[in-house]
Amino acid sequence: MNIEYKVIHDFECEDLERLFLSVEWSSGHFPDKLAIAMKNFNTVYSAWDGTKLVGMICVMDDGIMNAYVHYLLVDPDYHGKTIGRTLVNMVKEKYKDYMRIVVVAYDDELHFYKACGFEKSKNASPMFITSLWT
Repeated sequence: MNIEYKVIHDFECEDLERLFLSVEWSSGHFPDKLAIAMKNFNTVYSAWDGTKLVGMICVMDDGIMNAYVHYLLVDPDYHGKTIGRTLVNMVKEKYKDYMRIVVVAYDDELHFYKACGFEKSKNASPMFITSLWT
């Protein structure tokens, strides 16, 4: 297996749908919206096994101080192959001069992000307003 990492913003809807649903994310049910979202992110790094999209990380930033990791996902068939860590390292390198790289992690993901050098905030909690499109 030879994973190739790319910096692109244009994706086929089918590739996004397959990857997002592979990790059971509801946004995978909206591949047309995902394709538009990818074009709007400041940074998108993707991982490919041949023509198969197997991972990606997407970041929004303010251009100078703060970068926000919005998506990090790796196809479960490719877990344990350092794809997620490589994608995070690419982001850390790009934003190394920023004051902060922020990620909202679910409890079961904390160990991964801690291993990548992130620290859990002692005085902040993520908050959401989630709506489903009709």
